[in-house]
Amino acid sequence: MLRRHLVERGISDLRVLEAMATVPRERFVGPDCRSRAYDDGPLPIGEGQTISQPYVVAWMAEAVELGREDRVLEIGTGSGYAAAVLSRIAGTVHSVERHAALAEAARDRLRALGYANVHVRQGDGTLGWSEHAPYDAIVVSAGGRRVPRPLREQLADRGRLVMPVGWGWRGQSLVRERHKGPGTFTREKLGRVRFVPLIGEAG
Repeated sequence: MLRRHLVERGISDLRVLEAMATVPRERFVGPDCRSRAYDDGPLPIGEGQTISQPYVVAWMAEAVELGREDRVLEIGTGSGYAAAVLSRIAGTVHSVERHAALAEAARDRLRALGYANVHVRQGDGTLGWSEHAPYDAIVVSAGGRRVPRPLREQLADRGRLVMPVGWGWRGQSLVRERHKGPGTFTREKLGRVRFVPLIGEAG
């Protein structure tokens, strides 16, 4: 997986590669999918959701430019896999999942595997998790028409946000926004992706 799906496709951050090598992806999918855990494709995890393909997880982790002590907000916990990867690179990860069953399962799984610096709550991810803001980095694992205002408001000065933006069958563009000062953000388009829709009050 590391060589074929990550390094050969341009992932070069050694901390991201180390995290991808150490997080056991097979523990974040159901028994019927474990033989395909390291294939470069999404897999179902229930509630109509998927675990993203390894390349996309690594790409987003690299794109958000994490520091070792960074506080990270993740929207869309899913099975908890991406949160586990982010937790090996950054200081703390706060993750919000819309589906109660997925949030509970991810919380239990992460605790059992020893990812003590990941905190999961069930709620509306489009509203973020304001109690722990501001965040140095925000990673959104669902696609929306626009970046929700509450997420921008919870991003620290000089913070980075990575999110799929777009709608419909054409998929989305993965964008990276940087907070440059009060009300000021820059945006870069990184490439095409296809994610489940971002649903919520500000979605």
